[in-house]
Amino acid sequence: MHVSSPSRRSSLTRFLRLSAVLPLVAGSSLTLIGCGEEDKVMVIGHRGASALRPEHTLASYRKAVEDGADVIEPDLVPTKDGVLVARHENEISGTTNVSTLAKFEGRKATKMIDGVSVTGWFTEDFTLAELKELRARERIPAQRPGNVQYNDQFEIPTLAEVINLAKELSDSTGRTIHIAPETKHPTYFQGINLALEDRLITELQANDFSKSEASVYIQSFETTNLKYIREKIGSSQDNWKLMQLIDAAEKAPYDLVKAGDSRIYRDLLTEAGIKEIATYADGVSPYKLNLISVDAAGAFQTPTDVIRIAHDNDLVVHSWTFRPENAFLPAPLKAEGAESTRSEAGSVTEIQKYLEAGLDGFFTDDPAVGRRAVDGFKED
Repeated sequence: MHVSSPSRRSSLTRFLRLSAVLPLVAGSSLTLIGCGEEDKVMVIGHRGASALRPEHTLASYRKAVEDGADVIEPDLVPTKDGVLVARHENEISGTTNVSTLAKFEGRKATKMIDGVSVTGWFTEDFTLAELKELRARERIPAQRPGNVQYNDQFEIPTLAEVINLAKELSDSTGRTIHIAPETKHPTYFQGINLALEDRLITELQANDFSKSEASVYIQSFETTNLKYIREKIGSSQDNWKLMQLIDAAEKAPYDLVKAGDSRIYRDLLTEAGIKEIATYADGVSPYKLNLISVDAAGAFQTPTDVIRIAHDNDLVVHSWTFRPENAFLPAPLKAEGAESTRSEAGSVTEIQKYLEAGLDGFFTDDPAVGRRAVDGFKED
């Protein structure tokens, strides 16, 4: 079994550092972050068990937990009436049947999302009641033909429904199922008066399970909204952990682009960048190739210093995304067959390579495979 690394963050150190630099929310008191779960590798169901069910459906989240996930991840976007729902993107033509419904044909639009022109149907143009008329579909049917059989069976869930499911599954399994909500396109939604941050805080605090029982890993690829959430909650929510998502090194957080800041994600992963992240976040979640790259032949390269530096700054490190299909694996780990062919053994090998480097948690589209990787891992 995985043995906790001595470099894992100290709850006391974290407490003292944040209490020194952050204002307290009025009427709140500081409490120490529990250290129990930091001692285990977290298997995070990426959009649920999205290798086996259409992503961001209650069926996908349920399957993830059945298959051993410790955490389920809803990507969050708002409806026209301000309700947070779970979708990979606010543009939903690829993940729902909206394009087939004549009554919504006139909702098709072209918008600039984070500087990119996108055409389709957008959650912010539908009320929750209207979105509930839609049904989920498999987003990448070429890679996951088996999921097509579930098309048009499942609703779009709200964040409240995801929290309630996590509570239900915690009760039925006897283990706490944690939640990792990601705020999608926060700068864009701030610009159209549908800001995510306060809505997320309110929703999480409205349910005792997410308010005080489960760990909640609040994620963003942008930096400004995480800083806003930290300022808003101070240290009042010791079970909420802010996670700075890091995309491919050459890309950039859109809030920095919008502000004219020239930094890219590579800059956030320098020692100075990680030290800055540690002033407002509890962890970093870099794209996996920022931690261990592969060469043109698919061979793993020497791990970077990112995990070590993050641990030295009391940050947990998650990474993404580990998928079992050939299309997503380095060449040496692929199984014989088409790009849609599953290589579970290859995925286990890939995950364990990152566990060797000291990873604290990882996103997988197939939590059963992720659980096998963790349970079979022996740390030197």
